[in-house]
Amino acid sequence: MSRRVVVTGVGAVSPVGNDAETTWKNLVDGVCGIEEISAFDTSDLKVHIAGTVKNFDPTEYIEKRDVKKTDLYCQYAIAAAQQAVDDSKILGTVDENRLGVYIGAGIGGLNTFVENTVALHENGPRKVSPFFIPKMIGNIATGNVAIRFNAKGVSLSVMSACATGTNSIGEAFHAIKAGYADAIIAGGAEAVVAPLTIAGFQNMKALSTNPDPKKASRPFDKNRDGFVMGEGAGILVLEEYEHAKARGAKIYAEFAGYGNTCDAHHVTAPDPEGAGLARAIEIAFDEAKISDDAQVYINAHGTSTHLNDLTETLAIKKALGSKAYDASISSTKSMTGHMLGATGAIEAIAAVLAIRDGIIPPTINLDEPDEELDLDYTPNKAKKRNVDVAASTNLGFGGHDACVVFKKI
Repeated sequence: MSRRVVVTGVGAVSPVGNDAETTWKNLVDGVCGIEEISAFDTSDLKVHIAGTVKNFDPTEYIEKRDVKKTDLYCQYAIAAAQQAVDDSKILGTVDENRLGVYIGAGIGGLNTFVENTVALHENGPRKVSPFFIPKMIGNIATGNVAIRFNAKGVSLSVMSACATGTNSIGEAFHAIKAGYADAIIAGGAEAVVAPLTIAGFQNMKALSTNPDPKKASRPFDKNRDGFVMGEGAGILVLEEYEHAKARGAKIYAEFAGYGNTCDAHHVTAPDPEGAGLARAIEIAFDEAKISDDAQVYINAHGTSTHLNDLTETLAIKKALGSKAYDASISSTKSMTGHMLGATGAIEAIAAVLAIRDGIIPPTINLDEPDEELDLDYTPNKAKKRNVDVAASTNLGFGGHDACVVFKKI
């Protein structure tokens, strides 16, 4: 029997806040978390800006002696997971064998990999850390969070580039719906703002070269010229509806639909017709059984690259038809930058909180509309609106397309 799934907890570490409520308030207020990079010398790079996490103290969540055993991406994941679990009050109410963890990363412990590669090259194998492997591997956030909360149920680490966070929570949703778990701690994390990644993305001409950090990420704007890297983590506690209701849990929204497709077109470029993403949106909306009169918000992938924003607009129109013009759309990447494996989870949280508060966060820096883009992208200022349905869409290198849909309950 198919079961209903709800969101009962949220947690976030992001460029605009180190918890979910601060992140959400700053997104609504149009606060930009992109700034000049100060963690390392960028003088040899063409790009000097990123959406970085500020004033994060891992010892608020991890014993000091254990901090050196975890990569920064894992620290972000643990922090966001602790917030979400505390918010949900799920512990002690669910069988440990029915509690799962699905946390993904687009890349994983890259900084740990680089540090140990340099150590090996310069000083030999004896200088490689004994913690290298368990710090670096992409599944270790899932492992550490499961250990922390004694979650012995279904466990999975999704890696689908920039669709990772969305696929993680989507697969968790289906696992609960199918009866494999009663609750799952799900989301994504990333911390790869580093010389190597910036050099790689800039050399493939994917990053904005706008020198003004507050104006560089400008989704759907005519003058957009690439994405801005970001970092952080987003975690949601997903729970079977009857289980949540029986324990009197706070319910943010119902998780109602999930679509997962692939363009099978190109390793980095999206299908210019938007067919794959359109199918993912259609699948998610069909599963969610959305009524024709529902008021819809879409937190778009909206990377601020020419191809993505055009393709995504085409996909939304193909999937929703004339209803696309009634939907409110925005890209919170205009404020956070692109958080890679974490981005889908953070944006899903924004979708859920848009339902709760009846407000659409803005797309900042949308000053000159692109003539090819003619939907309502909520330029520059948040908008009060009743939200019955909120969706989040994400695309990843390799052609991955994902869409999740939440409903007011």
